[in-house]
Amino acid sequence: MGKQKILITVTTYPLPSRSYDELVCTAGILEDGSWIRIYPIPLSWLKQVKRDTGFQKYTWIELDVKERTDDFRPESHSPTNYDVKILSNPLNTKNFWQERKKFCLKNVYTNKAKLLSDSKQPQNISLATFKPFEIIDFVIEEDSREWKNEWKDLRKQTDLFAEVDSNPEKIIPKVPYKFSYTFVDDEGISSTLMIEDWEIFQLYWNCLKQSNGNEKQALDLVKAKYFDEFTTKHDIHLFLGTTMQWHRRRAPNPFVIIGVFYPKKKSQLSLDL
Repeated sequence: MGKQKILITVTTYPLPSRSYDELVCTAGILEDGSWIRIYPIPLSWLKQVKRDTGFQKYTWIELDVKERTDDFRPESHSPTNYDVKILSNPLNTKNFWQERKKFCLKNVYTNKAKLLSDSKQPQNISLATFKPFEIIDFVIEEDSREWKNEWKDLRKQTDLFAEVDSNPEKIIPKVPYKFSYTFVDDEGISSTLMIEDWEIFQLYWNCLKQSNGNEKQALDLVKAKYFDEFTTKHDIHLFLGTTMQWHRRRAPNPFVIIGVFYPKKKSQLSLDL
């Protein structure tokens, strides 16, 4: 593809369930509204870019990419190098995120069956924006407190996460909980999908600090934002993506939530739009 102008919308939190070279996955939207997945993205590089440029989500970048030959999903690409050019500040949130909506909401699914149909051959759609008819629950489940040993071993074999301190738990702390949304589509069909966006896991750590280490209080704060506030005050769209493992196996629903798009509802009058 060569150099592409990409609006970065998603950075997923590294999880041991992901394949080796998807430890960090970044996705974005091209000017025509189509999705692109970029991996692998070294965490050390991503952190350096943020430190040097203040790079954030909803920033336009220019990056030289090529299609991945080992991934059947049409959106999947790899950087040919990591010489990224930052083209803009993050798109503003004025007028209920109007600038962001112009690109992020160009192509929106509302029907589960339609999305799953398009995810099958020959289209193999693996990234999408989905508008739930209603979000009916926010599910919190306990998870392991340690990364899997096999994932730790993989990290020792690569410089993807090269840091001064090479302890994986210190670089990428393991969140001991899983978060999911249960929602229905425009036909009332229900789905429960895990949320793998970096943002919700970082929110957990921030809430844990705010709660002086009390995990229950931290979880209550996460739910208060992602369920109580988001479902009443915000017009929620979900960025969905498939994991290659389950998409290849043609699982009944190979998608997870890789991002939440949350402009305020237009009925909510606020000075901070």
